[in-house]
Amino acid sequence: MSELQTGLLYGGATLLALFSGIPIAFALGGVATVFMMIFMPAASVDTIAQNVYEELASITLLTIPLFILKGAAIGKSRAGKDLYDALHTWLHRVPGGLGVAVVLACGLFAAMAGSSPATCSAIGSSGIPEMRRRGYSPGFAAGLVAAGGTLGILLPPSIVLILYAVAAEQSLGRLFLAGLGPGVLLVLLFSIYAMFHWRVEHRRAAAVAEAGGEVSEILREESFTLRERLTALPRVLPFLVLLTGVMVALYGGIATPSETAGLGAVLALLLIAVVYGAYRLADLKPIFLGTLGESGMLLMIIGMSLLYSYVMSYLHISQAAAGWIVGLHLSKWLLLAAILLLVVMLGFFLPPVSIILMTAPIILPPLRAAGFDLVWFGVVMAVVMEMGLIHPPVGLNIFVINRIAPDIGLGAIIWGTLPFVVLMAIGVVILSMVPGIAMWLPNLVYG
Repeated sequence: MSELQTGLLYGGATLLALFSGIPIAFALGGVATVFMMIFMPAASVDTIAQNVYEELASITLLTIPLFILKGAAIGKSRAGKDLYDALHTWLHRVPGGLGVAVVLACGLFAAMAGSSPATCSAIGSSGIPEMRRRGYSPGFAAGLVAAGGTLGILLPPSIVLILYAVAAEQSLGRLFLAGLGPGVLLVLLFSIYAMFHWRVEHRRAAAVAEAGGEVSEILREESFTLRERLTALPRVLPFLVLLTGVMVALYGGIATPSETAGLGAVLALLLIAVVYGAYRLADLKPIFLGTLGESGMLLMIIGMSLLYSYVMSYLHISQAAAGWIVGLHLSKWLLLAAILLLVVMLGFFLPPVSIILMTAPIILPPLRAAGFDLVWFGVVMAVVMEMGLIHPPVGLNIFVINRIAPDIGLGAIIWGTLPFVVLMAIGVVILSMVPGIAMWLPNLVYG
């Protein structure tokens, strides 16, 4: 059987397993095992456990459960609500300041928790009702939080960037630093759109009021005293200090990524105990159970995905596919566009973790040969995968928002997220034209 036939059979079996509803880890592991039994020596089946163990025995992967624990501790507390409330009191005089506060709260919380669903849940549970009370349309409120939540896979400590570092064999520290510039860029784009949308809704509400209709809450001015603004800070500052301390420890060379993750997890648990009194077993049990469940699921997907990639490499499927892509002799930027389009299409069906681990052996060699910096490509790919979190049919963040705001229809949420998909596409174009947005900081720190 030719490599083309084997590759088509391998890909077809994978799609069949995924669409059958089998969990992703078992679908990938099952397909890999079947092909090992058919196309590889019989003794190779005996090495499955060893291969999976060796792939998971990575000091970089150790950071995943520790960062998840840190995120779970912060996510299960009221830190998200307090952060949003504090930003709201300080930005209320800015046109569309409520929406800008939601975006900034999502960005900061994502940087503390490293999780998109946790960010959506923590900020959305307080931000969406407040925006709707202030006259914002339900779809826009839902779309803004869903888009802000996607920053969890771009801003450090991003689990997605950790996995990309393993798959692409790139420096995790450089990837984390490279994610900061694009993260700030998206925050700016989302904030500008929030201010523009506020003006549109404000103008529309004013026209209705002038015609004798109902006076919308969006027309009412809100004010906070200096005392109220200062009162909102004490519960937020400890978590911002934690975020700063983790960044300094990681990028200052004081601690390795794994040590930093462990330190962040311990400090997060201490903070929620001191600030929110969450130290009893009943408070800590859901945090540890959630961490175990999410870590186990992710590590199982990682192990099976790497086994899947190993079989793909042994059968020369990935090498042949990479060679075929190179043989097309596409121009540098056309090659990048084709690969990113592939990532977008995969985002309709697969989560970011699976996309990275399944495509890395195929797409990275041609990109390296074309002269692209794989650290830069990692953050661009993360932005593209962010789109998959807010567009159907997978759209994880859409369903998170639908769960915390069930009275907002799924259609309204999807329409509310579409402008942010366009903004992310604009962000990718800007990063392609000005790669220094991503690379200046890691180059400054690491040389």
